[in-house]
Formats: sequence, C-alpha cells, structure tokens
Amino acid sequence: MPRMIVDCGVYREGRRRDGRVGLRDAEIASREQGAFVWVGLHEPTEEEFDSVRREFNLHELAVEDAIKAHQRPKLEVYGDSLFMVLRTARYIDETDTVEFGEILLFVGERFLISVRHGEPTDLHGVRLETEARPDLLSCGPGAALHAIVDRVVDDYEPVVAGIEDDIEEVEREVFSAARKNPAERIYELKREVIEFHRAVGPLVEPLRRLASGELGVVHEQVRAYFRDVYDHAVRTDERSDGFRELLTGALEANLAQVSARQNDDVRRISAVVAILAVPTMLAGIYGMNFEHMPELEWELGYPLVIAVMLTVCGLMYRAFKRAGWL
Repeated sequence: MPRMIVDCGVYREGRRRDGRVGLRDAEIASREQGAFVWVGLHEPTEEEFDSVRREFNLHELAVEDAIKAHQRPKLEVYGDSLFMVLRTARYIDETDTVEFGEILLFVGERFLISVRHGEPTDLHGVRLETEARPDLLSCGPGAALHAIVDRVVDDYEPVVAGIEDDIEEVEREVFSAARKNPAERIYELKREVIEFHRAVGPLVEPLRRLASGELGVVHEQVRAYFRDVYDHAVRTDERSDGFRELLTGALEANLAQVSARQNDDVRRISAVVAILAVPTMLAGIYGMNFEHMPELEWELGYPLVIAVMLTVCGLMYRAFKRAGWL
C-alpha cells in the first residue's frame, strides 16, 4: 500500500471487512450491494494520488485542489460526487497560538476519500469511533462524512476557549496599573481570530446544504446529525465575530490608555519644568556678577533668596498636585 495512504477499509452494512486492502481490491469490493470504501491519505503528491484518481474517477479540478491544498472551506458538486474542504484548528497552550490544517473530502455513493494536510485533527480516532456505530455506517459514506465534519467542528471549541482566555488576559493588561503596551499581542490575536473566522465562516453554508437534504449522497437518517453540526458551527462563527469586536475595542482602549499616559507624562514634565524655572531664574539673576545689585552686601541676602526659592517652589508643587499634574 502506498506510504501516503494512512488507512483503507471496506464497509458493508455498517461493518468493516477484516484486514487492510489495496486500492484496486477496495474499489471492486465497494461495488457490492450496501458497501463503500473509506480511504484516508496524508499529504499525497500528484504522482501518489494519481492511482486514487483513476480508481474512483475523481474530477481533475478537485484533485488539483486536494494536492495543492490551501483552499477555503467549500462544498462543490461534480456529477454524482461531492468535494468538500474543511479547515482544521488546534490551540497550542505552550505558545498561546492556533495551528491550522486542512482536510479535503471526496464523497460518492460508494466511497469516501479524505486527504489530510497538516497535523491538527487526526482522523484515526474518528474512524474508530464511527466503526463503533454500525447503525450509522450502514447509511453509507454520508455517515463517515458527518463523523469527520463533526470532529473538525468539535475541535473548534478548545480553540474558542483558548482565544477567549487570551483576550481576557489582554484586557487585564490594557487596564492594569502596569505601564505596558499590549498592542502587538492584540494585533497577533486579531490575525488569529481572522484566520479562525476564515475557517469557520465559509463552512456554515456547506453544512446547511448537507443538513437540508438537497444533496443525495447524504442519507436521510444522517441529515439530523448534520443539523446539529450546523448549529455548532453557527454558534462558533458568531463567537468568532464577537472576538473581533472585543479585540477592536481592546485596541481602541489601549490606544486611549497610551494617550492618557502620555498626557500625564507631559503634564508632570511641564510641572517639574515650571517649578525648576523659579530657582533657575533667581540663580541666573544673581549669577550675572554685576557690581551694583540689591542685597549683595546684606548678610541675610543668600538665605533670603534660598527661602524665596523654596517657598515659591513649594506653592507651585502644591498647586500642581491639586490640579492632578503631579
């Protein structure tokens, strides 16, 4: 079996045939009544994918998308088969970032082919869980399609929770007494939220179509499960929209905080300069070394000047303090 094929199984009446089979044998077995084949691939090259394309007569445009990846979520119909693109996401606690991947699905009446790019959302566990529900698998490839889509949408929840925690942390930094400027972190979060919205938002309409029954590949019994996934996707999309608004507000609040701090700094500097101007002026006058100046010969002249300086500076400090400049 080619190295890019992770798993290949034949299912008949909801139960998997024992052992792993080759592509040719799987394609032949899928022609039996009530049978279909589920092939899982990981980052195949064009040459590696060619045998799969020939065995299942896949459309060349969909094959090109599956090989190159980097597609937006979508659902396209090619004759009697569907081509669906999913964006996977995983929140990484160590770096507080979101990692994205991609799953591309070919679905026909007797086959489902999944092409995975990136690490998020391993489909082996999905296959095992689905095999434990022969009542659903007996409905055909649409049940396997639902299992994959449901896992992808469920995996969005930890991402939503992680981003939500990051936003709350940023908001605390914005309004904390510490003189920090989290603008860079806010912009990073905005990029993550936008990328996440690009993964979730375009997926809503394909899920609605799958749940509505307009696509014959999906068995009537499976449509109710797609409606549940559709509801989850809509809620996730709405929350991602809310994140963008929160981050926009946090950025505006941060800019206002920075501006307010700068104004405080300018006022403090201005107050200090004004206070120091008095002794500087008096010292400058008496430092001009003219022969005839008042109080030069008076013994109390020096203490008097110092006292005047301190008095005036103290009064000015008190006035600025009351005004909130210091």
